[in-house]
This record gives sequence, structure tokens and C-alpha cells, in this order.
Amino acid sequence: MILSQYAIVAVPILMVCSLVLLVGFGWRGTQIALSVQYLAVFWLVTLSWPVGMAAVKLVVGLMASAVLANTQPGASDRDVLPPSGRIFRVLAAVLVWIVVFSVYPSVMTMTHAGEDVSLGSLMLMAMGLLQMGMSRRPVRVVIGLLSFLAGFEILYAALEASVLVAGLLAAINLSLALVGSFMAAVPALESDR
Repeated sequence: MILSQYAIVAVPILMVCSLVLLVGFGWRGTQIALSVQYLAVFWLVTLSWPVGMAAVKLVVGLMASAVLANTQPGASDRDVLPPSGRIFRVLAAVLVWIVVFSVYPSVMTMTHAGEDVSLGSLMLMAMGLLQMGMSRRPVRVVIGLLSFLAGFEILYAALEASVLVAGLLAAINLSLALVGSFMAAVPALESDR
């Protein structure tokens, strides 16, 4: 299959998308990066699961992205950081990438997963943790959680091919998106009183 021959291309896509999510280029840029990130997750999961089962990850990810996008109708440039904040986050991401590149061979030998699967999953998990640690806004924290969970799902798909677990992880993803959208809507609901 052509997806397995060029699977290493998904790792730089994940790196760019997670960097865009971390730095925050407005709400549209965030939604595009989250959608493309789930496309790369689908690409890496197809290495371990059948395409139909891996498509669940893509559809659920796009649905979670759409749910989060609908809670931000008036968020134009609230998420844009000053240049010093962007530089700091890019440097933090580079440090995380260095750690991931140094750790992934040992994870690859422990799990017997492929190089691209190990690297992509660790990249997303580490960048998701970084996103959660550097954000105060609930939607940004949920995006970090979704990124971390997507990285876990890539690695877990290489270890286990259970339909029930895939369904439960899909339910967790959608639940996180709904909680994030509710948390984003709460301040607007309180100001209306």
C-alpha cells in the first residue's frame, strides 16, 4: 500500500501541525492544523489497522475539531501571541523534539512498533503535554489533551487491534471535545446574566 511506503512523511506533518497548535495562529489556523493532524494520525494508524477501522480515528478527529470550532464563532485573533511568546514556544518545542528524537529508539525496541509509528506517537504525546502545560484557556487545554490522546492511539493501534477499544477511545475523544466546548461557552453564558 502506498501509505505504508511513505509513512515517514506523516511525522514532519505531525511536527508542523503540533507546532502550529502550540504557537496558535488564530482560530482558523488552529482548526486547520488540528484537522491535518488527525489526517496524519489516520495515516499512521493505517499501518497497523485496516483502513475502515483507522477511518474511525479520522472521522472522530474531524468531528471533535468541528465541535471545538463551533464554540468559537467570534474568536478572531484572541489566540495570537506576542512575538516573544511565539519564540519561547518554538524553542520549547525544539527542546521537546530533541528529547523525543533521543528517546524513540528505546520505545521502538520496547513496543516493537515501527520507526514512524514510535516517532509520530511520541511527538504528539510530548507536544500535547507541552500544549496543556502552556495554556490557560480551556479550549487550548482540550486541544492538548486531544493531541496527547491521538499520540497514544497511534502507539496503542500498533499494539492492539480491538474494535471495542477503538470505539471507547472515539467516545473519549468526542467527550473531551464536548467538555471543551462547554467550558468555552461557560464564560459567555455567565456574562449574559
